[in-house]
Amino acid sequence: MDWGLKNRLSRVIRPETGRAVMLAVDHGYFLGPTTGLEDAEKTVKPLLPYADALMPARGVLRTCVDPALAVDTPIVIRVSGGNSILGELSDEDLTMTMEDALRLNVSGVALSIYVGAENQHRTLINLAKLVDEGTRYGMPVLAVTAVGKDLGKDARYLALSCRIAAELGAHFVKTYYCDNFERVTGTCPVPIVMAGGKKIPELDALELTAKAIDGGAVGVDMGRNIFQADDPVAMIQAVRAVVHEDLKPTKAYEMYKDLKGEGKKKAKKKKK
Repeated sequence: MDWGLKNRLSRVIRPETGRAVMLAVDHGYFLGPTTGLEDAEKTVKPLLPYADALMPARGVLRTCVDPALAVDTPIVIRVSGGNSILGELSDEDLTMTMEDALRLNVSGVALSIYVGAENQHRTLINLAKLVDEGTRYGMPVLAVTAVGKDLGKDARYLALSCRIAAELGAHFVKTYYCDNFERVTGTCPVPIVMAGGKKIPELDALELTAKAIDGGAVGVDMGRNIFQADDPVAMIQAVRAVVHEDLKPTKAYEMYKDLKGEGKKKAKKKKK
């Protein structure tokens, strides 16, 4: 791994703790105007100071993220797509060039692989090609292990997917939490960040975060469980405390509630 690639990756996975809180806001590339991201600029702006990295698609990055405000926020850009929830999700291809990623000054590129799905072969070959491009330009590649329709989120399947991603050269991998998560992280030779998944209650999301860290993940790439929370700014701070400070989920939830209360007080003052 050359200097530039290591430097970019260290912007995402913080050297101080060896961990990362990524904020995923790329849902619109296949879901359209996702709840909580209808106005992406409004959602993202207050969360930027607390995210170790932001993961958008390039359209939202260019139109909804102020480059001056994101000067200290590394970007991991989604570079795969081509389908929607109305079609076969695994029917993806590369949707932007490495040159455009460099123009956007990103710290990493991300694409989904669909192991066990209809278009498994193409998505894996796309990963291999992207790794070649990333190596050429010093750009880390994040492989996102999307789940095939007929496959559950179990350790055997996720370990298979993560190991294949690493074997093809991914520099880090995003995957789901599951029972026996240590099998997934323990057999993958590159760092793993946990995908936040669907919205669940805030305490449950904090407990899930702690389980992932305890199970060997270096962090989370969380979206809906942050920006769909009752108070997204309070939630991302609570998640950070679990990831970077090993705060217990119950304590982090108390922190969330306290911050949420302070946020409501500030909002009332503004109205007056």
